[in-house]
Amino acid sequence: MTTHIEEQPEIIDRARYRKILWFFTGVLANVIWWDLLVGQIFKSWVRRGRPERYRRMARRFREVAIEMGGVMIKLGQFLSARVDVLPPEITEELSGLQDEVPPVPFDEIETILNVELGDVDDHFTHFWAEPLAAASLGQAHCARLVPAAGTNHNPNPKDVVVKVQRPNIEDVVRTDLAALSVVSRWVMRYRPIRKRADVPALLEEFSETMWEELDYISEADNAERFAEMFADDPGVRIPYVYRQHSTRRVLVLEDVSGIKITDEGAMKEAGIDPGEVAIRLLDAYFHQIFGEGFFHADPHPGNLFIQPIGPADGRANGQNRSFRLSFVDFGMVGHIEELMGENLRRVLVAVTQRNARELTLAFNDLGFFLPGTDLDRISEAQEQLLAQIWGRNLAELSQPDPEEVQEFSREFRDIMFEFPFQVPQDFIFFGRAMGMLSGLSSQLDPSINPWQLVEKYGRNLMGSQVGAEFGLATIAEWLRVFLILPSQVERVLAAAESGRLRVQTTQDRALLRRLDRIEKRISRPNWSLIVAVLLLCGTVFYVASEETLGYISWGLAGFFLLLSLILRD
Repeated sequence: MTTHIEEQPEIIDRARYRKILWFFTGVLANVIWWDLLVGQIFKSWVRRGRPERYRRMARRFREVAIEMGGVMIKLGQFLSARVDVLPPEITEELSGLQDEVPPVPFDEIETILNVELGDVDDHFTHFWAEPLAAASLGQAHCARLVPAAGTNHNPNPKDVVVKVQRPNIEDVVRTDLAALSVVSRWVMRYRPIRKRADVPALLEEFSETMWEELDYISEADNAERFAEMFADDPGVRIPYVYRQHSTRRVLVLEDVSGIKITDEGAMKEAGIDPGEVAIRLLDAYFHQIFGEGFFHADPHPGNLFIQPIGPADGRANGQNRSFRLSFVDFGMVGHIEELMGENLRRVLVAVTQRNARELTLAFNDLGFFLPGTDLDRISEAQEQLLAQIWGRNLAELSQPDPEEVQEFSREFRDIMFEFPFQVPQDFIFFGRAMGMLSGLSSQLDPSINPWQLVEKYGRNLMGSQVGAEFGLATIAEWLRVFLILPSQVERVLAAAESGRLRVQTTQDRALLRRLDRIEKRISRPNWSLIVAVLLLCGTVFYVASEETLGYISWGLAGFFLLLSLILRD
């Protein structure tokens, strides 16, 4: 977090510090020249060329990030999720930025191992010098533990993955964050960004995540928490953490590698259905997010593996082979605060019920709308959007009908023009993870219908959270509205007849006659309305596991239905 910069302000690598500042100086100079100077004179010409300029800047950032590594690659991945602050030309260009850099020579890695663990031979019977993967903060190697090291978990020699931090990486991170702190103050002088985001606050959150990723003890804690979450799920595997061999800079994990989640050919050859893999992946994330409020925030293909289970001849019997979904790399995780988690659950239930109004209110409570936004207008847009996308598979959702998009844009041009949306800081890693997850699932099975899982988890939430107290309160409110509705309409009609609603009604005699007929209908008992309310009450009670109250409500509904037939005019 930023306190690390403040506590240790000394910048070790001045050349690196100046290079970062110089790069962003060029970016800001480009924006000032084109958008603030030339753009004031040749607005249309500058506007037309803006997308390509943004793409060039993003490509240049990619080149610098890959060259420098360290925080810059992580920053690019972080910025790729800021669709509310940055133009799509930039976020799209950065979305493919992979955390892959040239590996550190093994003798430097061995030095760190000796400092952290002592004699390496006391821990491993074999340690492969060729890295399994090399990233900006550290790299991973395959190794094999000495037999005695695994007595509590496995008495036999165990294949493991050893993560080792890069030499002097903390100095690199400190230098990069210090430079970015200066840049964050610069960009806050640019009004379009200042209106949309608190950049220093975003940098603080980003910095905190960076320091957490550098603490392998914290990552070990995360891995063990995930293991507890999925302890009863044989379809998900979390690697065992060898604490006795791990330190803040070295982490030893059970090797759970297998088929890479994007290797559909290998899955099919092993008898595994990629569509089932996509469903299990989505199901695991729904459980993490809506069930636990704690999720793996970096689901890129290198962190997810498929392990076949059982014999490979299952297809001879017309069955797909069983498998386990394995997670690795727990340095980047998302925590959903209690209020945020409750509102997320409201979103899920609202989508399940296709309740546009409740969905809008939940998004508003999460902070997705700017102050003063017309929520009624947003609800109208949400309702139409839900009607258009509900039930479609991932392929259809990823390739919307241009005519539908154009029609939607025309109807809600005012919303699109004002763009009253913002992405709360808590949702940066959540949004990034969901974007990556959607891409993976779509690649595995474009025909998958995500709404089935939405309905499954939404109904589970309604069943678990809608207790009797909530049900009674909700039903009481519905009954109150239904009971006072006739008198309210009667008062409105009386005001209309007396001329107090002159502007709206006195010139429309046909409307008054129609309202008069409505008044007569409402003044009589509305049996169908009573029956509907009782049926709904019974359903709510039944879902809340209050079967007795549910049966009583349904019985009363039947009684009033019979009564309506006897007393019908």
